[in-house]
Amino acid sequence: MFKNLMIYRLVSGWPTAVEPLEAALQEAQFVECGATQEKSVGWLEPRGHTHGPLVEVVGGQWLLKLAMEVKVVPGSVIKRKVQDQVDHIEASTGRKPGKKEKREISDEVRLSLLPMAFSKQSSVQVWVDPAAGLLLTDAGSQAKADEVMTCLIKAVDGLVVQLVNTQTSPIAAMAEWLSTKDAPPSFSVDRECELKAADESRAVVRYTRHALDTDEVTQHIAMGKLPTRLALTWADRVSFVLTESLQLKKLAFLETVFEGAPASAADGKDDHFDADVAIATGELRKLIPDLIEALGGEVVLTQ
Repeated sequence: MFKNLMIYRLVSGWPTAVEPLEAALQEAQFVECGATQEKSVGWLEPRGHTHGPLVEVVGGQWLLKLAMEVKVVPGSVIKRKVQDQVDHIEASTGRKPGKKEKREISDEVRLSLLPMAFSKQSSVQVWVDPAAGLLLTDAGSQAKADEVMTCLIKAVDGLVVQLVNTQTSPIAAMAEWLSTKDAPPSFSVDRECELKAADESRAVVRYTRHALDTDEVTQHIAMGKLPTRLALTWADRVSFVLTESLQLKKLAFLETVFEGAPASAADGKDDHFDADVAIATGELRKLIPDLIEALGGEVVLTQ
């Protein structure tokens, strides 16, 4: 279900019933780009069934999906065609187009090329745990997460969310774990890490498939390099990479998670969605509080 996680605190405004949220999302349902449309953003059915609900609730967990489509016209193509038109104007009139006219030509060229442009679609899963007061996205970047939040705030009047902040910064905590060679309870340090120098050199050291409980790593930290990414495993069940901004990357559920899980029906009617949601959210609902505790607890901002 998730490859990344960004964790938000629901401050206020999240609906207590599914129906008003479903109605609001229907007003902003995803539609593919038109012929001359550069970008389209809207809500899709999380289960993937056409005309299905836009809000799925499984075991008290709410799932949504935001879809995005972008048409891309290579800048080099636009530049070449603009220059062709500029050259034609100069040759036929003896007049050199100014900056404003060039911008107008560029806009016209882009518009003419859009119907032929390739489109790229992507989507972001959104998971809300109302009981825990958390909203989580699998956005791989802050820009995509911001787009999700913008669309949600448009759909839900009065919604206020904020990124979860902890008493100890991930950088400070990761530096402590590596320096002392001692991971927090329930966690173990894996074999991937990125260290960055805070000085003008901006030197970067990356370890991949490499033991991190070495003097070399502690020396880098002692010399001022700070960990910005660190691979961890929680309870021998979930592995991930923790980043300096408290994002979870490369989420993977280990074999122990699936031991004893009920087998899916073999009649082809089971889309595995409910089982996937139950397994993923069931594990992550336990991992996240442990991670926040390992980082000194959450900083609660008063309104």
